Amino acid sequence: MAATKSRSRAARAARRRKKRMDAVEHDLTPEHWQAIQEAWDGGCAYCGETGKPLQRDCVLAISRGGRYTLGNVVPACGKCNTSKCNEEVTGWLRRTRRNESGFLLRYFQIRKSLTARFSSSVDSTPQPLESIA
Repeated sequence: MAATKSRSRAARAARRRKKRMDAVEHDLTPEHWQAIQEAWDGGCAYCGETGKPLQRDCVLAISRGGRYTLGNVVPACGKCNTSKCNEEVTGWLRRTRRNESGFLLRYFQIRKSLTARFSSSVDSTPQPLESIA
């Protein structure tokens, strides 16, 4: 019985995620993703781990209004991405005792650089995360 309930819960969660994903416009291109990974030196933006597959992580989670865009995505190892889940990034960084100010400084520097590089193809709408800095 527990397995059936779990699958139903998982199915409902998958439908909610698909609905959220379909409701917003994601404009992250493969070229953007490559540039993001290079800017973070091919490692996880949160822990610096290299040599492992990287996942696209929304700094502002999709469930909190984020999107897959050049200014909202960072590379994350599977462990960090799973741990962060949909938490607010600064709260998660504090909880896991990571360098919050170091991450935010580097994130904004990289974001500014990439936005300038891809200025004609980037959504200029400010992300709510800017109020954190």
